[in-house]
Amino acid sequence: MDVTDATFQTQVLDRSSQVPVVVDLWAEWCGPCRSLTPIIEKVIAETDGRVELAKVDIDANPEIAKTFQVQSIPAVYGIRDGQVAGNFVGAQGEEAVRSFVDSLITDAEPAPIDLLIEAGDETSLREALELEADNAAAVCGLALLLIKRDDDGDRTEALELLKGIPESPESRRLAAIARVEAVADIDAALEALLGSVAVDEAARDRFVDLLEVLGPDDERTAKWRRRLTSALY
Repeated sequence: MDVTDATFQTQVLDRSSQVPVVVDLWAEWCGPCRSLTPIIEKVIAETDGRVELAKVDIDANPEIAKTFQVQSIPAVYGIRDGQVAGNFVGAQGEEAVRSFVDSLITDAEPAPIDLLIEAGDETSLREALELEADNAAAVCGLALLLIKRDDDGDRTEALELLKGIPESPESRRLAAIARVEAVADIDAALEALLGSVAVDEAARDRFVDLLEVLGPDDERTAKWRRRLTSALY
């Protein structure tokens, strides 16, 4: 949004009590401003409304320039709760701008979805997924609760949820746990499957699932992976 001397109080100071506002002070004659502003716009757009941008033409709005005691531009200020929370002067690269904007978010109040995920109960996690269906933290948290409860349909629902997010070590392990029924002796189960993995895809998939259940920190995992490799090749 373009902010003027007349709207600065409402659009920046008052608004900053609800969401951090980045103030970009620029002028038509400023070459570095023309290269910096698109970067700021891009980075702030990526925050999905968690930070807002206020652009101020200092030539047209001298009172705002006086408020910030501007001596050179581009000058950028982060405003939170009516106070300056950070600033920089001069053109910056995208990484530096993103770090600046991220610092405003990190110190701000957590987003509603983050509070729901932090609560961690089933109702809260389902509400989080209504806000963002592919949120990996919410999906994995709910999948784990369903697997632990293990009522009718819980494991199937957990697997469907996990299909909706990009694969990660955590999601892969949770999916394996959901597919594998409780095994009293994993070593014995792996030994029994080893002779079939080369010719039976189902046996091979179950073997890999059991390795995921063991997890990378279990000292047995590396041993069984070596034995799987030997059986296959």
